[in-house]
Amino acid sequence: MNRMLIGAFGALLLVAIGVFWWQGRAVESPAAPLPEAEEAAARPADPEALPAADVGDMQGPALPKAVELTREQQRFFRYDRNRDLEITRNEMLSTRVEAFRKLDADGNNLLTFEEWAVTTVDRFEKMDGDSNQRLTPAEFATSAPKRRPAKPASKCAC
Repeated sequence: MNRMLIGAFGALLLVAIGVFWWQGRAVESPAAPLPEAEEAAARPADPEALPAADVGDMQGPALPKAVELTREQQRFFRYDRNRDLEITRNEMLSTRVEAFRKLDADGNNLLTFEEWAVTTVDRFEKMDGDSNQRLTPAEFATSAPKRRPAKPASKCAC
């Protein structure tokens, strides 16, 4: 019994020494600035001592030119929220919340999000040709909606 108590006491002593040694090696924070430096910084600078610059012929950086996006690029960037040219599964699903609310017209929540998300996940996996869980612009272009030809105007003078 004595041996167990002495062993437990020794183990606790070693742990305590280790903790104090580990705490003693902590990095100290830098010293606070001297009061004289604070007073000098608080004093207003002499306006006559400020440097002057002649900006006569200098020009600032040129503004970036606006680029017209194609219809497919606009559709892609609707989903690509962080503009990394890849659509993740979360980006694709995040834009579908409002569409889900539109599907649940009576508001009784009979269409659960999980049931609805299965369709979106299946669509995402169908578009993801290389199965890397990311859509490139080329993979995303495979899901472009088919354009319907415009209906001819009615010639009826009724």
